[in-house]
Amino acid sequence: MKNRELMNFGNLLKGDAKSLQSNIKQLYQVIENSYDGIYITDGNANTIFLNKSYEKITGMKKSEMLGKNMRYLVKNNYISKSGTLMVLDSRKNVTIEQKFKTGKTVLVSSSPIFNENDEIIMVVTNVRNVTELYELKEQLKKNKELMGRYHLQLEAMRRQLFEFSDIIVEDEKMINILDMAKKVAKVDTTVLLLGETGVGKEKVAKYIHKNSNRSNKSFIRIDCGSIPHNLIESELFGYEKGSFTGANKEGKIGLFELADGGTVFLDEIGELNLDMQVRLLRVLQEKEIKRVGGTDTIKIDIRVIAATNRDLEKMVDKKTFREDLYYRLNVVPIRILPLRERKDDIEPLINYFIGVFNKKYNFGKVITCGAVDSLKEYRWPGNVRELKNIIERVMIMSAGDKILRSDLPIKEIWGSNKFEVDEINVENKNLTLKDAVENLEESLIEKTFKKYGNVRGAAKELGINASTLVRKRKRYKNKCALQK
Repeated sequence: MKNRELMNFGNLLKGDAKSLQSNIKQLYQVIENSYDGIYITDGNANTIFLNKSYEKITGMKKSEMLGKNMRYLVKNNYISKSGTLMVLDSRKNVTIEQKFKTGKTVLVSSSPIFNENDEIIMVVTNVRNVTELYELKEQLKKNKELMGRYHLQLEAMRRQLFEFSDIIVEDEKMINILDMAKKVAKVDTTVLLLGETGVGKEKVAKYIHKNSNRSNKSFIRIDCGSIPHNLIESELFGYEKGSFTGANKEGKIGLFELADGGTVFLDEIGELNLDMQVRLLRVLQEKEIKRVGGTDTIKIDIRVIAATNRDLEKMVDKKTFREDLYYRLNVVPIRILPLRERKDDIEPLINYFIGVFNKKYNFGKVITCGAVDSLKEYRWPGNVRELKNIIERVMIMSAGDKILRSDLPIKEIWGSNKFEVDEINVENKNLTLKDAVENLEESLIEKTFKKYGNVRGAAKELGINASTLVRKRKRYKNKCALQK
């Protein structure tokens, strides 16, 4: 076989001297031992030579290829397409990707060789194995996706790292609730957190996670109410590449898959539409997901903690929330008390937030007992979140280093619950500032005394001592008697 190839190759070379034959043998050895595959045809696309690297790279045998025309090889699916034929048509160098019946994929570069009459007498093709490159590329893609996943997990853990000091609890009722949460944390079951907006459901969810056997894994919060309905499926389950217009061309990992091994906190679960409720139920039952546009199921290991401020039982009755999903979520329900029902937590929370904002704004402010008492009497419809916002506001707006009762926002605190102060007619030009202050003071004293029915309670509420309160009440009563 080698002698035949050598004769075919030698016939294309000029000269017949013995030295030329020796050079041909040397040239043959060079080509035969080249690391790249080399494939040569004549000007009519008939195969006249291929080296052993070509066989190794493509998986094809010399006996299958030698003497065969490239058109025959393409027609009979030996190769997907021919660079040689493209060269014969274009008379230019051609580089293409070529696939073989062996399953190999190679990169071929074909070049024409012309004689003195500008006729193509031979086409030489260099072949490089890119199958391994494609495998490496695919592995690199997987590694990149894995690294991205790890990066997202680390970032999520960094952002959502939970410090136990963030939960400020002194009220006995709330302590009992946290004790229940700690017990259920040890058992890998679904938990449903119930409570008004701003009570700290996310804090309790993190508390459960940090006390569970998943504490060293991801804690992923998903706000079901903030993700648009048309995007929530792809956000939760991910999608394969090319699933829809505008999608990442490489596809995307969903939040459930990202949280594998850890905890998923589904906040505002009552906002999910019925279609997504069905998908979520499957996740809870089968512990598997399917990406948007995908066909394969992916097993996941997650713990689900759900939360809502809505009445899910009423939603079940109205057919806006699936009954089977409700019972699947409601394995261990925990109701987080509103701030007005755990008043012993108000003062510790006030002191905690003052410390936080002193550090944030480089302040050194303190709050007076009178201001604290007023805050404790407020009903806090916005719960802990509202308390935090008001403390930040009064710390920024207060003039001195002491936060006084008068620094508290009138609308939220003063006008909300206890004083119902009468408006003063500022259009009365005969009313001096001194008179206005005295009228306000008298009104506050009388309303507070009426509320408590005793001097001590009213004095504490107003932030003055009992003797001062008695003296002021007597003075204002005498004033009224004289005016009569």
